[in-house]
Amino acid sequence: MLPLVALVGRPNVGKSTLFNALTRTRDALVHDEPGVTRDRNYGVCRLDEARPFVLVDTGGIAGENIHLESGNLAGATARQARAGAEEADLVLFIVDGREGPSALDEDILRWLRKASRPTFLVVNKTDGVDARAALAEFSRYGFSDVLAISSAHRQGLDELLAQVLAKLPADGDAEILDDDPERVRVAFVGRPNVGKSTLVNRILGEERMIASDVAGTTRDSVAVDLERDGRKYRLVDTAGIRRRAKVEEAVETFSIIKTLQAIEQCQVAVIMLDASEGVTEQDASVLGAVLDAGRALVVAVNKWDGLSDYQREQVEALLSRKLAFVQWAEAVRISAKHGSGLRELFGAIHRAHASATRVFSTAEVTRAVEIAYETNPPPVVRGHVPKLRFAHPGGDNPPTFIVHGTRLRTLSETYRRYLENFFRKRFRLVGTPVRFVFKEGENPYKDRKNVLTERQVAKKKRLIRHAKRGK
Repeated sequence: MLPLVALVGRPNVGKSTLFNALTRTRDALVHDEPGVTRDRNYGVCRLDEARPFVLVDTGGIAGENIHLESGNLAGATARQARAGAEEADLVLFIVDGREGPSALDEDILRWLRKASRPTFLVVNKTDGVDARAALAEFSRYGFSDVLAISSAHRQGLDELLAQVLAKLPADGDAEILDDDPERVRVAFVGRPNVGKSTLVNRILGEERMIASDVAGTTRDSVAVDLERDGRKYRLVDTAGIRRRAKVEEAVETFSIIKTLQAIEQCQVAVIMLDASEGVTEQDASVLGAVLDAGRALVVAVNKWDGLSDYQREQVEALLSRKLAFVQWAEAVRISAKHGSGLRELFGAIHRAHASATRVFSTAEVTRAVEIAYETNPPPVVRGHVPKLRFAHPGGDNPPTFIVHGTRLRTLSETYRRYLENFFRKRFRLVGTPVRFVFKEGENPYKDRKNVLTERQVAKKKRLIRHAKRGK
């Protein structure tokens, strides 16, 4: 286990910028707007071959919402920050060196002292100002361990890293996100306020993500590792995706980018729908993003428990009509709030993952193409029939098949869909798109001029004279 270091402070003091600098990633969303970070975000610092440790970025604690019993969104952010500080081996208390001490900094300092965790004061944003004067302003906080840095310009990070390592225990209790190939990467996507964070919390059995009735609560993509029934998962809670015309804030634009990146990096995307609202245009936009990425898909219809029998019949009819273009994806009825349907959800995730990552042999793929061709040959186009010679696998996630033959450009979309459905049925592929790449073999005599020999020229002349005499 690695030791854990928590970044704590009020909004917009540079915690996420420091997190990205120490982890050498862009995992934390950074913006000038205060309060962008809300959930805890974990990463590993491995700078300069130094001893690694886990770093947790927490949301900024604002004003009167420092009181943890507050039921609003900022109160939930404070609880997340408090949880990060309580589990840490060392707390880095980040303050703004340009603005100087504030009453909010003093409030945060009081509850940090009550937490009784080793704390190091870091005065950030000291580039362009007198660092000694900035440190002197915070001397009344009574810290013996204090350092001036600029995370945006990477000033003072080497000294900060050295002092942090000197104060960390040799071993800690933090578990890091690993890259185990057996770990199933699952991203929960959908439009805002459909219950993604609530579902992740229900699966984990704790308030790991902030869940609120306010649309757009989640702004960053947060990954959590989980082991359930002997299988390993990486669950990624993402920000809700809205139509581009409704995206007004720059922060939301960056949140959508992080969500799209999470879709690209996952193996199975679970798109969540609100059963009480059916399938909306925004849901179709999210589905389009998943299909463009070629990821395995599971549809989770949330808030199913709050519907009457008549409403459920209406929703079933709507789903079958609106989701006709992804009939291959399994739809599971769940309740994220009460935890019903989770076993069925994970069963669908397993089947989709197995289909998306299945390994095929050239022999079985070629045999499948031969049977499909013999059962239903393609139609004649301009007097010629396209011929499918052989095929071989071209990749997984999604399963890709490369088909070789002649005149394949004339294959209709109907016949291509027939091949896709045939492969799904033959190989029992569920919950994953299937892609085909058609390649035509080049004619070896395409650019070669046929030069006749003297004997062939004489024979040609005799045939021409014979044809003329016959007339």
